[in-house]
Amino acid sequence: MIRYINDPANIKKIQGFFWGTILFTFFLAMLPQEGFAASITFTLFNVSFYALIIYGNIAFLFPKFYEKGHKLLYGIFAFIFVFGLSLARCYVTVAIDNKYFVQVPEKTDFGNITNFVVAGFLIYFLSFVFRLAIVYFSLKQQSEKMMAQKSEAELNLLKNQVQPHFLFNTLNNIYYETYQDAPRGASLIAKLAEIMRYFVDESPKNKVDITTEITFLDNYIALEKIRIKHPINLDFRKEFDADIQIQPMLLMTFVENIFKHGIDKLNKENNIEISLVQENGYLLFRTKNPIHDNEYNIEEGGFGIENLRKRLNLLYPSNFELSIDHDRQFFTAFLKVPIS
Repeated sequence: MIRYINDPANIKKIQGFFWGTILFTFFLAMLPQEGFAASITFTLFNVSFYALIIYGNIAFLFPKFYEKGHKLLYGIFAFIFVFGLSLARCYVTVAIDNKYFVQVPEKTDFGNITNFVVAGFLIYFLSFVFRLAIVYFSLKQQSEKMMAQKSEAELNLLKNQVQPHFLFNTLNNIYYETYQDAPRGASLIAKLAEIMRYFVDESPKNKVDITTEITFLDNYIALEKIRIKHPINLDFRKEFDADIQIQPMLLMTFVENIFKHGIDKLNKENNIEISLVQENGYLLFRTKNPIHDNEYNIEEGGFGIENLRKRLNLLYPSNFELSIDHDRQFFTAFLKVPIS
């Protein structure tokens, strides 16, 4: 039954079932006294009137006026709407009854009008119960949908973690196997394992320790160095409190760009400067690398920098600095973000 309710199409079916039950009940109640023709006619007419008041209120008047703060207008229009329909129903009912179903015509008097108007306002007040039922089923449907999505996401997360953790264990085994014969290779394997563990365990977090982020950068730099034939001169200046935190992967773009664009693999002298300094409540991150002839046309708005700028706008609206400068000799990137 719960699954049936949680289907959006089935909520409409429940409403259809409700109105079908009302039609059938009214028809059976009127049949013994009014006969088949009159019973079917007035059942259809009266139930249509009820539906018009209920849906006219909950689907139009209430959301159009009341939910938008126009409570006085809502009260006025709701009164006119219900009173007008009730009055019309009274006169139409009497007219149909007089023309087709009675021998002695009945007059429309104050008593008849009062009964129809009272019935109309009673249906109007019941429309709120009807609305609450629809809202309840809709919210329950959304809740069940969100729970299903959450469960699916958690399952996918567990699936995605199986292979990385298997790889971590494999890399650790390889590390121990190669440590005796090739210590340097074993050290690089350990750094690769740490990088992968960072991606899985740390990067999804909102914030990480600054020391964790720097360790990640150091490991990345160490692995990038093995691709370069000649040694590089890299000066990484670090001056900050070890207990501060930072958003993960915030500094990676600058370092990655150095090894993509700032290294000449054929050159024996590649001088790289990196600094991360804490100053007056801010972190100042700066990288500087030489520009080689084939890299002179570097654009300031590469995809990495552009994505970083969008992320910074979300994290620190109007409270950060990001600048890219280059001349014929050096490419300099600078980032300033507040310490939270």
